[in-house]
Amino acid sequence: MVSKKEILPAVAAAIFNDKGEVLLQKRRDTNQWCIISGHVEFGETVAHALLREIAEETNVPADIVRFIGLYSSPESQLYHYAERSVQYITSYFEARLTEDIAAGFANGETAELRYFPVTGLPEDMGMINPYWLSDALSRDAAPFVR
Repeated sequence: MVSKKEILPAVAAAIFNDKGEVLLQKRRDTNQWCIISGHVEFGETVAHALLREIAEETNVPADIVRFIGLYSSPESQLYHYAERSVQYITSYFEARLTEDIAAGFANGETAELRYFPVTGLPEDMGMINPYWLSDALSRDAAPFVR
């Protein structure tokens, strides 16, 4: 039985290439595909956390294009681990890489990086907000709160 419950700030990034394909990371910890995401560390802003996570997981700097929304719904933001349950409050952004990713890049967190057509996403996707892609593709809307 999980005894510890936490609420933690997190960030996530939708990153598209010039063809409109979305960048996904094959995570080493879950062996599933996911958008670039991570935790906000003490003393940093969500913008800094996002750019740090992108750099850590791709080895490439990025710029923030826009704020997509804030996600806190327990249906998609609650994760259960062996020793705790965490509800993430995720600030979701669109970002743009400022350099190309090195061919074959991998590190301790990233097993693989690949761009996928938005109509051809991999089946082994990690748990993610059900609106992540439609919200990122919606260009005319104000930021979402979900």
